[in-house]
Amino acid sequence: MADIHLQVTDLVKSFGGVHATDHVNLEVERGEVHAIIGPNGAGKTTLIQQLSGLLPSDSGTITFDGHDITGAPAHKISHLGLARSFQVTSIFPDFTAEDNVSLAVQAHSGHSFKFWRRAQSDNALREPARAALERVGLADDAETIAHDLSHGGQRQLEIAMAIASNPSMILLDEPMAGMGAEESARMIDILQTFRKDHTILLIEHDMDAVFALADRITVLVYGRAIATGQPEEIRSNDEVRAAYLGED
Repeated sequence: MADIHLQVTDLVKSFGGVHATDHVNLEVERGEVHAIIGPNGAGKTTLIQQLSGLLPSDSGTITFDGHDITGAPAHKISHLGLARSFQVTSIFPDFTAEDNVSLAVQAHSGHSFKFWRRAQSDNALREPARAALERVGLADDAETIAHDLSHGGQRQLEIAMAIASNPSMILLDEPMAGMGAEESARMIDILQTFRKDHTILLIEHDMDAVFALADRITVLVYGRAIATGQPEEIRSNDEVRAAYLGED
């Protein structure tokens, strides 16, 4: 029997008369990479915001690791082990890479940023920050100011910030956005290494990345999940091809 890490049941979020998520049902198994794909406006980012506690749902339930997190605030969900990255890079551009990740560790531990000067010398923050940077390939850039990193490096830094608290599951909202082929390939390699330690729910438009990484894929169209299956099942699904993937 599958070990369900995240279960979404009949999740709804509307904006006026538009259903951004329309009775979405989703099961993510522990240890898998589960991709969410769909055209622009399909409701993918709205779904991620609902799951991470940044957007309240109109109805439906969300269960994470046995806990009902429906309507729970983002900080509580984070403390249960569900972390996320953002579609638009959200870093402190004037801080070093290591400072950024240390701040993420500090925020997760519930301390105020007003204690940042003391935190700069706190090994309880620095050690997990350095370990996270190592995991995403930025160990040599720990002292680099964030805005001096390449676009791909900034995306790697954001993922380091997400994993620094050692979550059991990561929500990744378009981690390859704006990347060239070489940077995307590097990110795929990085995410492949996370499989043994983290469940991953991935939103991504780069279909090469999706089919390289995903164990299963769910397709959203106009807020509805129209199909879920292994990559080859999704490739050959006529409804998915007509709605999103195209005949090629």
